[in-house]
Amino acid sequence: MSVIVSVRGLYKSYRRGGETLSVLEDINFDIKEGEFLALMGPSGSGKSTLLNLLAGIDSPDKGEIIVGDVDITRLSEGHLSRWRALNVGFVFQFYNLIPVLTAFENVELPLLLSPLSKAQRRGHAYAALEVVGLTDRATHYPSELSGGQQQRVAIARAIVTDPAIIVADEPTGDLDKRSAVEILDLMTRLNEEFTKTIIMVTHDPRAAARVKTMMYLDKGSLSSAPFKDTP
Repeated sequence: MSVIVSVRGLYKSYRRGGETLSVLEDINFDIKEGEFLALMGPSGSGKSTLLNLLAGIDSPDKGEIIVGDVDITRLSEGHLSRWRALNVGFVFQFYNLIPVLTAFENVELPLLLSPLSKAQRRGHAYAALEVVGLTDRATHYPSELSGGQQQRVAIARAIVTDPAIIVADEPTGDLDKRSAVEILDLMTRLNEEFTKTIIMVTHDPRAAARVKTMMYLDKGSLSSAPFKDTP
């Protein structure tokens, strides 16, 4: 498999009051196409920050992030927004569905920025709902769905544009055990059957057990092996 994400010399810090807090320091790694990767580490280690940088939601202080053949750190805000809409699928812990839209309308939403016709958008949205097993809930609103069903809708929305990568931030964090297992089954299927590249932040050992690769963040540094506490 070819490399789909390449990160080199990545640094990120934030200002808090009069202090500069370093979050990521000299991060370097590659992600191959079709990978299922978990980012793990203690709270505050920079996992979500790194995920947001890979997805083009945030910008680094220094370094390059190449997705496909595009260095997204060099894109203007307008170009980055368009790139993100077509190339990144987002799955969040709390679903982030729009409550006044039906499941179908939530899934269709990313396609409104595409050149597809209304009929094409409809076909793509229903196909995504079929993948997650929710065509029978297409006209339901988020409040009429269980947590697991809402997360399935969110996953359908994430895949509807056939993105280059899917980024998932604690996708099972707000679910009961049964729903969490169902979501992990679905994400495993997306990776294995549809060869989707998935980058997931998680604290859930059940989620970590499903991935092909684990990477660990601690104090701004990245490792392919767990960090051990110093006695």
